[in-house]
Amino acid sequence: MLKNYLKVAFRNLKRNKSFSFINIMGLALGMGCSLLILLWVKDEKSVDSFHANADRLYIIYERQYIDNNIDGGYYTPGVLANEMKRMIPEIEYASGCNTDNLNTFQVGDKIIKENGIYADSDYFKMFSYPLLQGKVETSLNSPVSLAISNKMAKSFFGSANAAIGKTIRFENSKDFTVSAVFADLPENTFQKFDFALNWMFWLDQNNWAKEWGNNGPQTYIMLKAGSNPAQVETKIKKFLDNYNKEQTATFRIQLGMQHYSDVYLNSNFKNGEITGGRIQYVRLFSIVAIFILLIACINFMNLTTARSAKRAKEIGVRKVAGAVRSALMRQFLTEAMLITLLAVVISLILLAFILPIFNQLTGKQIALPFGNVFFWISIAGLTILTGLVSGSYPALFLSSFKPITVLKGTLKFSNSAGYFRKGLVVFQFVLSIVLIIGTIVISKQVNYIQTINLGYDRENLVYIPLEGDLAKQYPVFKQQALNTAGVKLISRIIEPPTNIGSNTGGVQWDGKDPNSSVQFNQTGTGYDFIKTLNLQLLEGRDLSKDFPTDSAGYLINESALKIINYKNPIGKPLTFWGKKGTIVGVLKDFHFSSLHDPIKPLVIRLSETANFGSILVRTEAGKTKQALSALEKICKQLNPKFPFTFYFADEEYQKLYKSEQVVSKLSDGFAFLAIFISCLGLLGLAMFTAEQRTKEIGVRKVLGASIASLFFLLSKEFIVLVIVAMSIAAPLAWLAMNSWLNAFAYKTPVGWWIFALAGLMAIIIALITVSFQAIKTALANPVTSLRTE
Repeated sequence: MLKNYLKVAFRNLKRNKSFSFINIMGLALGMGCSLLILLWVKDEKSVDSFHANADRLYIIYERQYIDNNIDGGYYTPGVLANEMKRMIPEIEYASGCNTDNLNTFQVGDKIIKENGIYADSDYFKMFSYPLLQGKVETSLNSPVSLAISNKMAKSFFGSANAAIGKTIRFENSKDFTVSAVFADLPENTFQKFDFALNWMFWLDQNNWAKEWGNNGPQTYIMLKAGSNPAQVETKIKKFLDNYNKEQTATFRIQLGMQHYSDVYLNSNFKNGEITGGRIQYVRLFSIVAIFILLIACINFMNLTTARSAKRAKEIGVRKVAGAVRSALMRQFLTEAMLITLLAVVISLILLAFILPIFNQLTGKQIALPFGNVFFWISIAGLTILTGLVSGSYPALFLSSFKPITVLKGTLKFSNSAGYFRKGLVVFQFVLSIVLIIGTIVISKQVNYIQTINLGYDRENLVYIPLEGDLAKQYPVFKQQALNTAGVKLISRIIEPPTNIGSNTGGVQWDGKDPNSSVQFNQTGTGYDFIKTLNLQLLEGRDLSKDFPTDSAGYLINESALKIINYKNPIGKPLTFWGKKGTIVGVLKDFHFSSLHDPIKPLVIRLSETANFGSILVRTEAGKTKQALSALEKICKQLNPKFPFTFYFADEEYQKLYKSEQVVSKLSDGFAFLAIFISCLGLLGLAMFTAEQRTKEIGVRKVLGASIASLFFLLSKEFIVLVIVAMSIAAPLAWLAMNSWLNAFAYKTPVGWWIFALAGLMAIIIALITVSFQAIKTALANPVTSLRTE
């Protein structure tokens, strides 16, 4: 029987090539898109989930209560890990950690830069990064211990085995001994690094981190097996009360803990609580995958029922010959399964071609897991589910035809069946219009981010890290660089202007409420800072070497002035970290962090002689390449042990919104696919309507109806369907987009024209889709449709 079903199914596919191609490609595109999204979702959820003790591995975060505000983040005191391990018996291992450090290493004449971390001796006991050489217990147990990746070991010594015990020069200042070589980190690791240095060495280099009142590094803990996480969280909640003496009635800190494997997807804080992060995109695109697959299934239903009149007599003859309804349903479900299977094969072929482009866009390394048995089980399940969903309605609908009505040629369809098909098309276009509106809003926000006036000029601005001898030779570098063609201005800063994240409560001024606690962002800069960044000065002047007292002079922004509340701020006293000074200038607010965050109060101090930070170079327009070539020669002369490294300010700014840019591009593609597949469904309904009204059209033509009037007659109901879809989609899209935009402190408005444009686009696309079938029907010879009457 199954063989007979398949034979009939193949004959029908072959007999109706155009119909079969549209049906199969619609399903293939829908399934391919859904599979692509699901592979991406699976990859996102796999990040950092491979650690053997993932269920016992946590990161500590702070919840800061400052006056009436609550802030949250993963910054903690540098001495917290060891003290928590000592005081809380449920903690088996603990480690402080500082990440995102690009440092210079040298062996012989070979000099390379690698990204790494500083971590405690417990680090490799907690995280499942396999050691190829060395022991976990001794990997980071000494201030001169250095663990390196297999890639770094091969680069310097040729193999992991040859690296053990060897000496590597770090930052041309200290020698470290390779104590362990770990396997190169897998792709699904959020925290990428190629070396790990001992935590005590980092603390000795950063004495501020030893103070309980200062935050910056991260703290990881691993609980003992069988420990109750809720009880541990209760113990750590007020852990800092006994250590941080800066806490007051208006400023206090509570600690919380989060599974380390959850950080990648859930790292956003609002009012001190973890409120999501990338998980929002995972959920969003998971829903999109389901919607696109539903749209494809609806297409199958509409296209199949649109061919119902063609198969009505076949069904009538089969029923007269003794076929029962259940047999006919099995027949149509078999056809649906066959089409779905062919669509799956095509979708996998399409995926093989699309994945490299997708990986390049998203920065992923996703591959089709053909060797994974669960992948094939999932494919089989998806095939069966899609086949049943897409084939169920046509099977029920077609098998319900009465043979007498069909064979007499008086087949009519009930209003309920028509409403159902139209409802499916409305549903398709609701989803498609929501995606169109979402795509426009996301694209508009990304464009807003890229073009917004940050308050400083990021074009032709270059950062050069202050490292090695370059920090000591900065005055010489500045003098030589300013005499170089293409270089306009030079200054320096401790943190790049795109990410001034350091904050402090150590700011005092006349009239400050002694019970008030206010956090200020802060950074140190060199002379000519305002001119180099092209900032707008509202009052006062820049920090200048012409004023020796500027060693205790401070610049503040508008937001800081609102809090300090000086009427005439220039020359007024300001104490920073116990150092008394005066305000010399007030800057117009500028963005020094992501647009997700509001502009915060900022204090800028003079830091012309610090041995770290970045040099800011303003180049002349069109001469950046020439300037960089000259700057490289100066750096090699002054700092020969370090490779010349530089960063473009505009590129560093764009990195802050990499996720949004990827989402924008993905939304464009998914919206296009949804509309394209929906149009196939609309084409199916147009075909169905044309078949149902063939004789009516013939009569109208005989009575003198024009082609234009017939085109309008056949098209108007589809336009009505799109308008209905638009009225449903608009509020849904508005809610979704407002929710997404709420993650930004600075955002583009969602104007009415976006909804009007989306609706107009949907109407035009619908008209283009149905016009071919409507014109074809209007031009048909009426004799053909009326000769049986």
